[in-house]
Amino acid sequence: MSGTTEPDGVEPGRVTADGSNPFPRRWVALVFISLAQLMVALDATIVNIALPSAQSELGFSDANRQWVITAYTLAFAGLVLLGGRIADYVGRKRTFMVGLIGFAAASAAAGAAVNFGMLTGARALQGLFAAVLAPTVLSLLTVTFTETRERAKAFAVFGAIAGSGAAVGLLLGGVLAQYLSWRWCLYVNVPVSAVAACGGWLVLPGIRPAARQHFDVPGALLAAGGLVALVFACTEAIGQGWSSGLVIGLLVAAAVLLALFVLLQSRVEHPLLPLRIVRDRNRGGSYLSMALALAGMLGLFLFLTYYFQVVQHYSPVKTGLAFLPLMAAVQVGAGGIAGRLLPRVPPRVLVVPGLLTAAAAMALLTRLDVGSGYAAHVLPAEILLGVGMGCTFVPAISTATLGVDPRDAGIASAVVNAAQQAGGSIGTALLNTIAASATAAYLGGLPHGSPPSAAALVHGYSVAAAWGAGILATAAVLALALINAPAPHRP
Repeated sequence: MSGTTEPDGVEPGRVTADGSNPFPRRWVALVFISLAQLMVALDATIVNIALPSAQSELGFSDANRQWVITAYTLAFAGLVLLGGRIADYVGRKRTFMVGLIGFAAASAAAGAAVNFGMLTGARALQGLFAAVLAPTVLSLLTVTFTETRERAKAFAVFGAIAGSGAAVGLLLGGVLAQYLSWRWCLYVNVPVSAVAACGGWLVLPGIRPAARQHFDVPGALLAAGGLVALVFACTEAIGQGWSSGLVIGLLVAAAVLLALFVLLQSRVEHPLLPLRIVRDRNRGGSYLSMALALAGMLGLFLFLTYYFQVVQHYSPVKTGLAFLPLMAAVQVGAGGIAGRLLPRVPPRVLVVPGLLTAAAAMALLTRLDVGSGYAAHVLPAEILLGVGMGCTFVPAISTATLGVDPRDAGIASAVVNAAQQAGGSIGTALLNTIAASATAAYLGGLPHGSPPSAAALVHGYSVAAAWGAGILATAAVLALALINAPAPHRP
């Protein structure tokens, strides 16, 4: 019948006990869905390793180098809600293919950049296509795996990839930058995209979406403007401080635009973001938990990277290898613990301990000093953080998309990504500012004219780690109060 459809990820005709239509090739599809997610996840950090070499070769200034990162995050954050709705409107397989091809083309252009303008422009295009691809990947997972046990296993895989992608980016970026070229930190996306696109074309079902008559263009503009202003404010706060006029102005603009967006969504007939999605107590609690979790956790990657390379003088490859235990611990937390327990226990039984475990990891890092040994001080924190991340993200992402109408799966998934982008941006800026202030205060207590010391840097990292622990503990309290979903029913 015209204007109706089965949701993406299923084939009509077969119905399970819970009323869903299983897609026979769903486990093969998971491989290519996960590959696309890995590419988006690792791109958050792989370029950080390439940046010093790129700056040296292309000759751009220290003041401008942040734009190589910011161009990506601004485009991603500003357009991710729109990307999620596009997936709902035009079909997930089609959007998946467009996102992969566009991301690959933008990555190739960034790798071939001959000047700063070409590099930042290509990075912005990467962010644009990531904003389309990331919610599409999660919505494909949401509508493909609906049976309780299978959903737990699939989200365990997804959570492990989402949680360890940043560390994978550091390791892979270190190898590519040291042994090939910084350009390969961007070129590597091309073959990965090609494999994921070919596999997705072969195994994902091409089902037409339901007919839609209207698209909320004003809502899309308000959401994009508000999220861009928020992320830009957090980025500028790193260099200018939270009290600068520019940062305050951007924060006020973000608040006004996002408030107008919420008001508009409550009044229009076909909203970009139906408010019923975020009003749900469990989904709202999951979004908030993920935002605060990333705000507290991403500081570890930032500060440990600098600690390894600046204080301990590790090479890029050795720095990447130092993060390997963290990646292994994420797999244990996501697959070994959360994946097995999620069908049997309420989500907060995993989320709250996961957040507290991550907080303990950050607390351990407050004891870091210049002479700290890796095995005695850093390794335990990495293991605790990895297990905590795995136990947090698997149930949180699953709960954030559980029970959503398949027609809204794309936008619900986009809110997950928006929460992660906002939390990560705010947390990185906040913790970086705290670290810089603590370092300056430490140096202020030294005799006049003393040069900056490694001890001052490590002191700043330790103070920021204490704040990170506090943010994660707060997230645990909020998750305990808000997430009250029962254990999923066994089939």
